[in-house]
Amino acid sequence: MTLVARLAELRRRLIVSLVFFAVAVIVAYVLYGHILSLLTHPYCVLQPHHCNLVVLAPLDGFGIRLDIAGYGGLLLASPVLMWQLWRFITPGLKASEKRYAIPFVAASVGLFLLGAFVAWLTFPHALGFLKAVGGKQLTTFYTAQKYLSLILLLMGVFGATFEFPVLLVALELAGVLSPQKLAHFRRWAIVVIVCVAAIVTPSSDPFSMLALAIPMILFYEVSILIGRLAKR
Repeated sequence: MTLVARLAELRRRLIVSLVFFAVAVIVAYVLYGHILSLLTHPYCVLQPHHCNLVVLAPLDGFGIRLDIAGYGGLLLASPVLMWQLWRFITPGLKASEKRYAIPFVAASVGLFLLGAFVAWLTFPHALGFLKAVGGKQLTTFYTAQKYLSLILLLMGVFGATFEFPVLLVALELAGVLSPQKLAHFRRWAIVVIVCVAAIVTPSSDPFSMLALAIPMILFYEVSILIGRLAKR
């Protein structure tokens, strides 16, 4: 394809992606109540009888709805966005690269969703720890902006760090790393993983840190096995 044809193809893929994203944002806007209930569920587990979030300004409620619609729309449209990206780069790939691309894309999306789900499951314990640290003299009334920002950031961090095995396997297939090297540096890797988990955990609680570190250590071992199988 010529450069002009590639630019035309890029424009077409971007238009399709934007249309699907806009539709997904509208769907998420309509489903706002269900999404908000899902996000506030960890808080309601901790405080079943009063888990309503507080807004401090008249426009905060509308702004929060728009934010959730944007994030929800991005999540709903992500399969289509990934597919458009895949169709755009396909003509530039070799046959062997095309064979690996689909499993990598599927694994990346699946692991991100798994990481976000683990963060959602862990969040009630994180809130309980943070509440206990403050002491019984403090009454908790979380603002919607602060609470939603924290849980969405936590889910995003977990989702991003759960891409760790995809990166390791890609480096193994590219010949940058070998399963033998990964196995040799296992002890140092565990130390580094725990330190990174402690640093990047937004809530700074031990439950979230362990929920992030333990899967990453398991992923490290799985990456070694996958690398050995791929080499065979």
